[in-house]
Amino acid sequence: MIKGIAASPGIEIGKAYVLREHSITINKKSIAENTVENEINRLIEAIAKSKIQIEKIKERAEREMGRDKAEIFGAHLMVLEDPVFIDEIKSKIRENRITAENAVYIVSQNYIEMFKNMDDEYLKERASDVKDVSERIIKNILGVPIESLADISEKVVVIAKDLTPSDTAQMNKQNVLAFATDMGGRTSHTAIMARSLEIPAVVGLVDITSQAADGDVVIVDGNKGIVYINPDEDKLREYEKLKQDYVKYRQELKQLKNLPGETRDKVRRVELSANIGTPKDVKGALENGAEGVGLYRTEFLYMDRENLPTEEEQFEAYKEVAESMAPRPIIIRTLDIGGDKKLPYLDMPDELNPFLGWRAIRMCLDRPQILKTQLRAILRASHYGNLKIMYPMVSRVEEIKRANAILKEAMQELRAEGIPFDEKLQVGIMVEIPSAAVIADILVKDVDFFSIGTNDLIQYTLAVDRMNEHISNLYEPLHPAVLRLIKNVIDASHKAGKWTGMCGEMAGDVTAVPILLGMGLDEFSMSASSIPQVKKIIRSLSYDEAKQIAEKALSLERTEEIREMVEGVIVRIK
Repeated sequence: MIKGIAASPGIEIGKAYVLREHSITINKKSIAENTVENEINRLIEAIAKSKIQIEKIKERAEREMGRDKAEIFGAHLMVLEDPVFIDEIKSKIRENRITAENAVYIVSQNYIEMFKNMDDEYLKERASDVKDVSERIIKNILGVPIESLADISEKVVVIAKDLTPSDTAQMNKQNVLAFATDMGGRTSHTAIMARSLEIPAVVGLVDITSQAADGDVVIVDGNKGIVYINPDEDKLREYEKLKQDYVKYRQELKQLKNLPGETRDKVRRVELSANIGTPKDVKGALENGAEGVGLYRTEFLYMDRENLPTEEEQFEAYKEVAESMAPRPIIIRTLDIGGDKKLPYLDMPDELNPFLGWRAIRMCLDRPQILKTQLRAILRASHYGNLKIMYPMVSRVEEIKRANAILKEAMQELRAEGIPFDEKLQVGIMVEIPSAAVIADILVKDVDFFSIGTNDLIQYTLAVDRMNEHISNLYEPLHPAVLRLIKNVIDASHKAGKWTGMCGEMAGDVTAVPILLGMGLDEFSMSASSIPQVKKIIRSLSYDEAKQIAEKALSLERTEEIREMVEGVIVRIK
């Protein structure tokens, strides 16, 4: 048995398909002066070939997974088109008289090491982009075949050091039963993609690639975060039964689709919503019984293009979702660019710590016309459905007042133009900064609702980079400090006669649901595939039981005690 991190629920048994990195031999010898231009041409041809390949992968990802999932390939194309990066490689070839592949390797390694040693998440992801793209260029220079998961022709369990966005975008989903990787955490790319595809996954296994071989029988238990290689007959029989039980459990969950998210005693009812990134995601939300959209990420409209989207382009996208979900509520988050997401056509500064820098509402308030254009588009679309507006990354009351002033200007303009919109449209903020959680009683005066963004709230509160595998065990949603901040936000909204939702990963975490329910959370928004299981838990508890669980959790001093207590409740429910 190998213990890792439970990244995506489910149980699968199948043959191992080990995705290994092919060894590449780089010619490090000096080249003659008269062959320098030939090496430059080899580089240019490989870059052109790589660009065609990545564009095809991007198109497939958009078609099969949605535009937001394909955004990463825009970053890959930016690396390929970066004149500084390419010119540095050409200079290496000319000045050092080395082969094209050696020049790519040397230059890319310098970038990779520099970025890897930085502390912030954006630069670490930038290192991964450079590594993925540079390896592709080198393989194309050398004519080395690029292995693709699209070529898998039988049902297998994919075992890899890590899975890049390129890997998952090309994957033949019909033949991939499960993932097991050396690297990664619950919020890593592999984990998020696995949950989106509803494929069991265990990550952070450290050395699964060295322990498994092609054809080995592998059990992946995505519920407990366990992997078995070549288990004995008793273990196989045990897991065949567990798999059947889990399939039956998932079928039972489907029966809950049209039932409300209410407690067993019908005393408390909450709203169960989905997080979406594009209009294409609405279908999955409705299939899983979503009662609304608790987070509509609008960044996809701004990515992979050469200029800002027009008001009309935004209006059409928001209108499509509004009409598709009507009369269900939809919370549209205003532009959250910065940190790990940059726009090449905006002059955005290089920052040592972009996650604590010029991003989200801060950037929008400095560029008010960008915000006003988006707000006008949302207001126009509100005539066609039940829309709400949410500002991200708010840390102080002044930001809400300034954003609302711009919103008021947009409303006045539309009235003057005779364009209809929802005059009673609600406005809220995303609570993801500890300062906002602490002064929730002050902020609530200027908003209609709160939505807690736990992904950032947890990492900011605990000073833990959630993408850093070395400290991923410290990223703990059930930490007493996190729970107390959440309770403070909920209490502040209720005291003011308003409501609080949650749109972070924690809303779909089964071990957190009983506590959040007992605290009085009004809306849970999550990946669509998590809704049925969360609904099952809520419908299995009385409101008094949930309140007792929350009270007990808030009284405990250690995270381990809280988790053990709640896991006991979950076992009884299942």
